[in-house]
Amino acid sequence: MIKANYTQCEYDSCVYFKQCNDDFTYLLLYVNDMLIVMRNKIHIHKLKAQLKEEFDMKDLEEAKKILCIEEINRDRSTDKLWLSRENYVLRVLERFIMTKVRSVTTPLTCHFRLSSSENQNSQEEKDKMSRVIYVSGWDH
Repeated sequence: MIKANYTQCEYDSCVYFKQCNDDFTYLLLYVNDMLIVMRNKIHIHKLKAQLKEEFDMKDLEEAKKILCIEEINRDRSTDKLWLSRENYVLRVLERFIMTKVRSVTTPLTCHFRLSSSENQNSQEEKDKMSRVIYVSGWDH
């Protein structure tokens, strides 16, 4: 993707983007899955044709779900996109026996702010956090 003048996101190595005039193209890659996000459908079809020349790929048309995102809804008139992981969240709640808990709109107080400077990067902290189930990447 770099050869095709896409820029790799500094925060997520699986996300690439490219700007053409006022329009952006986003490519989200995960193992052998790719999600293309772009406003213009004609440009999407052109990009898919270019990618098919380089890679053996199957076009699944408009995405309805990907990975653990169970539902993708669009409102093209307002350029809005909603992603749902409701079933995944319910499975996590079941695993931790929390399906009957009372929900809240914001689990943190309004004045609470997270900071990257508070991020613990020591090997000891990473080892400790890898043993915490909800941090360990459990996704089933």
